[in-house]
Amino acid sequence: MNAPGDYYVYCYIDPRNLEEFYYGKGTGSRSSAHLLAQGRSKKAARIRQIRADGVEPTIRIIAADLTSDEAFMIEAALIWKLGERLTNENAGHYKSKFRPKNTLHKKLVGFDFSTRIHYFDVGDPWRSWEDCRKHGFLSAGYGPKYSNQVRQLHKEDVVVAFLRGHGYVGIGRITEEAVRARDFRCRNKALNQLELNVTKICHDSDNPKKSEYLVKVKWLVAKPREDAIWKKNFGLLAFRGVRASLEHQPKTLHFIERSWGVKFDEILEKGFPIVEVKLSRH
Repeated sequence: MNAPGDYYVYCYIDPRNLEEFYYGKGTGSRSSAHLLAQGRSKKAARIRQIRADGVEPTIRIIAADLTSDEAFMIEAALIWKLGERLTNENAGHYKSKFRPKNTLHKKLVGFDFSTRIHYFDVGDPWRSWEDCRKHGFLSAGYGPKYSNQVRQLHKEDVVVAFLRGHGYVGIGRITEEAVRARDFRCRNKALNQLELNVTKICHDSDNPKKSEYLVKVKWLVAKPREDAIWKKNFGLLAFRGVRASLEHQPKTLHFIERSWGVKFDEILEKGFPIVEVKLSRH
C-alpha cells in the first residue's frame, strides 16, 4: 500500500530537441513503464520515433514526495499548460477544475468572476421600465460614474430590477454584456429604431464617456410597475445608486422569493432555464 508521500510527477523528454512530450503521476517504477508501450497511441509512436534515431527518451521526476491528490493536481496543471505539445490522451484527474483551452482572450464565469445577484435601479424617469421590460435591457449613462456600474454586470449574472417609488419589479439574467447605445441591437434593430417611451436614452451615443450603456436581459419575472413589491420599514435594500450586491441581503432575497415564488439558488444554478415571461397586465 502506498504511503501519502510516495507519489511523484514525471516527464518524458525527446532528447533530439529537448521537448517534453508526456507527463504522468505514479509511484515506484511507474515512470519507466511507458518504455514498454505498444500500440498506436501518440506516446508509443513518439517513443518508437526516438528509438529509430538511436536514442532513448529522457525521463525526469518533476515533483516528488507528494500525496495522490497533489500529484493529480500537478499533472493536470502541466497537461493544461502544455497540452497541445503533449502526447497525453487524458487531460488529468482534475481537468474539470481548469478553464477550457483557448479561452484566455475572454472572461469566463466561474474563473474570472462569479455569477452574482445584483440590485439594479432602473433609473426612472430618465429611463423607462416599460422599455426595459419590453425590449430586454437595463442601462445607465451620463458619465463613467454611472455607466461603469452597468459595465460591471457579466453574462450569466442575475439582476433584480428596482423602480424607485414603487419597489422591485423584475428578475433577469444578463445574456450579453454592456455596449454603447449606438451598438445595442434588439431583434436586429438599433436602439433608435425601437418604439421607446423615453427616447433620450439614445443621448450622446457617439461619446464613449457620456453615452448610455445597455446590457441585454432575459426576464424571468417582469411585472408592470403597478405590481411592484415593497414592504415599508422592513429593512429591504433601496440603494441610492445604480447597482449594489444582493449577496449579503438575506431579508431582501427572502422577501422577493416569497413574493414571486422563486428560489435564487435555483436561478443561479448553471443551466437553469429562464422562461420567457408574458408581458401582459396579469
